[in-house]
Amino acid sequence: MWKSITNFFEGAPAKLKVARLMVELGFSINEAGRIVCGNVEISDADLSRAAGVDRRVVRQTVEEIMKDPLMKRIFSGIKPAGSFLKEIAPALGYGVVEVRAKSDAVGVIFHVTKYISEAGISIRQILAEDPELNPDPKLMIITDTKVPGEVISKLLTIPTVTKVSVS
Repeated sequence: MWKSITNFFEGAPAKLKVARLMVELGFSINEAGRIVCGNVEISDADLSRAAGVDRRVVRQTVEEIMKDPLMKRIFSGIKPAGSFLKEIAPALGYGVVEVRAKSDAVGVIFHVTKYISEAGISIRQILAEDPELNPDPKLMIITDTKVPGEVISKLLTIPTVTKVSVS
């Protein structure tokens, strides 16, 4: 998907910035050509400030997307992922595990969740960053309880894992 988007906006870095931010935040474009997050409309001016571009660039980006069948399908189908508990997890008594692995690694989620579940710990949320959007992608896991050191040691034995941190 991201390769299609970067190719579409090749030579238009400001428009690519807008498109990237829309993907990262889960913003879509409705049939009326308005930018929305779920059913909440996002103004061109607000998105332009967040992206650091002129508001007209936002409108031009949307217009170009709406004219292309593939881009329209992509951007009309994006949905927000919902709230992520990472920042408030400690206050709620939950554990947070952040795993960094080689960006081309296969099976990281499988191994990490296997080791956590083998320890009898329930997983509440998982968010895996897209390696095409983030040069140093993270796998973030929210657990019902803090993850003990022996599980962290096991996670570090996964060959493609480069770093594990907990909070």
